[in-house]
Amino acid sequence: MSGDLKTARPEHIAIIMDGNGRWAKRRGLPRVAGHRAGVKTLRRLIEHAVKLGLATITVYAFSQENWQRPQSEVDSLMDLFMGALRSELDDLNEHNIRLSFIGGRGDLGPKLRASIDQSEARTRGNTGLKLNVAANYSGRWDITRACRELGEAVAAGRLAPADIGEGHIEDKLSLAGAAAPDLFIRTGGERRISNYLLWQLAYTELYFVDVLWPDFSPARLDSALTWFAQRQRRFGKTSEQIAEASGQLSC
Repeated sequence: MSGDLKTARPEHIAIIMDGNGRWAKRRGLPRVAGHRAGVKTLRRLIEHAVKLGLATITVYAFSQENWQRPQSEVDSLMDLFMGALRSELDDLNEHNIRLSFIGGRGDLGPKLRASIDQSEARTRGNTGLKLNVAANYSGRWDITRACRELGEAVAAGRLAPADIGEGHIEDKLSLAGAAAPDLFIRTGGERRISNYLLWQLAYTELYFVDVLWPDFSPARLDSALTWFAQRQRRFGKTSEQIAEASGQLSC
């Protein structure tokens, strides 16, 4: 291990907020009660992230696969999105948080799309924590869409196939311009990334925890940050190379 790892902080954290339904079921409550509790957890987490001075958090709120859930649950989730945007926007703005949504908006209802547009416009000038919400998002969809746009550029003669590099793809992805996540957190006990930010997570440190999302506290975020600080990120290099580059000895 090398360096003063206690000072290492992720610039960008990606989160899958899993376990709301199971949390509710264990308490004999409808699944939507778990989702409501999950919104409260996210609020506490964001408040803590602001205090810590974290730069970017991207949360997986609704995947494209989630449309396969019972219609009653989908409807409740859409209503919850609308309600959360109305109730939380003032607070987000007061805390200088910039809100952004990624994912296919065409499948969302017109009222929800209008609320998303309004919330993004109202917080666009904020310079604090950037909160990205992935709604109707899929990693494969993201990459496919990027490839399609590049294909259109090639067909129009604006781009030669031989010139296409990783940067061209990254510029077409939903998080274009953002640093790749340094730390990925998934609650709920599952050990998979579930079609989330497939391109961007290539070298992200993956942190899985069994606790269900409504029970994920600021203290548990601190534990994840402590774990991250103990990681040595090599990006294909050896430990000796990393130590030499930082002018420190490895142990």
